[in-house]
Amino acid sequence: MELRIRGERAVLAGPGGEQAREVDPYKLAIGGDLAQALHEWARVASAVSADSGEEAAAVVSQRGRQLAGRLAAVMGTAVRFVDPVTGADTVVEPPPRQSQTLRKLVRTVLGPPGPPGEPTPWLTGLTISAFIAAVVVVAMLALATSLERETSGWIVLAASVIVTAGIAPSLWLIRRTPILRWAAYGAAGGVLIAWVGVLVIAFSGT
Repeated sequence: MELRIRGERAVLAGPGGEQAREVDPYKLAIGGDLAQALHEWARVASAVSADSGEEAAAVVSQRGRQLAGRLAAVMGTAVRFVDPVTGADTVVEPPPRQSQTLRKLVRTVLGPPGPPGEPTPWLTGLTISAFIAAVVVVAMLALATSLERETSGWIVLAASVIVTAGIAPSLWLIRRTPILRWAAYGAAGGVLIAWVGVLVIAFSGT
């Protein structure tokens, strides 16, 4: 595959030299962000020439190689990149097979990232949330019960506060992360429910 510039737009071409069919990046499954970045780079590269200064030419070249590397990683094939300023011909190889295998494993476990506007998986998400909530409730109540037998109600309250404060930052950070957010919702709900039982346990023995 070859990364080219036509006018002020980036195009991708297969083998066949100049006669190869050129395709707009938006028509390939490389992601809208990468396609937009390729076109933005092409516009800047079209405005930069050898007389624009070494710094500008270096920025355009470095950005082009970076995008060619991302493209090679996404497509899983080598990308030929001709520097629009210097004319240098570079072939960017895709990352090692091990990295691709790891990426596929992560997608298998966590699921592929959904496109914008994808329906919210309410059934699966709420099932995960309910399971996590149940685990958190059982764990916190078990801790509270054990401490109440050995110590006092105030120790139970202090321990519960420490547990809540410890997990709260993590829940806040992943509250908008796809997939993990359902676990955060369940854990937060479980903590709130568990606190009712914690208060009952703490003050029942006083």
